[in-house]
Amino acid sequence: MTDFAATKAMFDLPAGVLYLDGNSLGPLPKAAVARVGDMMRQEWGEMLITGWNKAGWMGMPTNLGDRIGGLIGAEPGSVVVGDTLSIKVYQAVASALDLSKGRRVVLSDTGNFPSDLYMVEGLLRSLNAGYELRVVEPAAVADSITDEIAVLMLTEVDYRTGRMHDMKKLSQQARAQGVITVWDLAHSAGAIPVDLAGCNADFAVGCTYKYLNGGPGAPAFIYVAPRLAASVRPALSGWLGHETPFAFDLNYRPGAGIERMRVGTPPVIQMASLAAALDIWDMTTMSDIRARSIELTEMFVALIEETCPQLTLASPRDPHKRGSQVSFRFEDGYAAMQALIARGVIGDFRAPDIMRFGFTPLYIDEDDVRQAAAIVSEIMQTRAWDRPEFKIRQKVT
Repeated sequence: MTDFAATKAMFDLPAGVLYLDGNSLGPLPKAAVARVGDMMRQEWGEMLITGWNKAGWMGMPTNLGDRIGGLIGAEPGSVVVGDTLSIKVYQAVASALDLSKGRRVVLSDTGNFPSDLYMVEGLLRSLNAGYELRVVEPAAVADSITDEIAVLMLTEVDYRTGRMHDMKKLSQQARAQGVITVWDLAHSAGAIPVDLAGCNADFAVGCTYKYLNGGPGAPAFIYVAPRLAASVRPALSGWLGHETPFAFDLNYRPGAGIERMRVGTPPVIQMASLAAALDIWDMTTMSDIRARSIELTEMFVALIEETCPQLTLASPRDPHKRGSQVSFRFEDGYAAMQALIARGVIGDFRAPDIMRFGFTPLYIDEDDVRQAAAIVSEIMQTRAWDRPEFKIRQKVT
């Protein structure tokens, strides 16, 4: 069993703060400060450009990819790290369309993260070949998977409510219809058990700054099923995805397997921070994480519903059908969240009325849940949120 007191001690958590926003940005692992400092002084500082070879910088994207792959049920050598999540969405969908000759519809749902939809809109517009992005309600996805669909692109865990799609069931259904699947794991990786190989997923993408605690702006990752890796043609044919980058050929030849999904220069400083964060994951298992996550979220829901009738549960009531977050609806949710943050309970707000709380067992325990629920109750019962300063919208909500 995981010693969650030990994992909590690995994080630099500010005094007086109950941090329930790791589903948006994970906190600082203590070891990351020294790891990044060592990388900058001993590698960049002393090795200079030779660090690409001596310190193994060039291999970090695939080495870290394999470590993340272990958390998402991916086969060895099928995940690579780098670039941003939006770029990885573009890569995955473009490659999936290339594999779907003759089909012209990308199917998604209204629970998908808007940025994913924006990237696909831009991609389809630039292709100018009669493609359609079809967006349906989450409950209608299964009935919408037909033989006219080229790509099914879904976020497994809804960023607003935590509602989960059934990855295995939908992937099997898509496969039966000849549809290529692209799964966004931004709110799955490090939050719930994922089995990409067992589900026969085709592509998956995700970020590392949420539950994986890589830091603000930490790089994204992309998964390509090994059975597709040799046939995928990357639309973003970057220098480091070339078969031999330092041959400096004028024509692109894709690298072997997952290497071809590399685009730009690896962000080595950010990857050093991510490597330190992933060390903490060696202290636990996803089954332990999931069991504790359900315990914590169930406790929070019960405490809030007992004392805060103003709040309406927006997440699925069945904990096995939601990710590692709990969301409540409240008309003045933005102001209420600002009041909570002022009291040291940090969650976040998603328009139009969602108050969102993330529960990461690596550093959140039962006492944190009780204290946070008590403060939420006090804020709601006293209407402490109903003050002008809490209603001023910030750029980041």
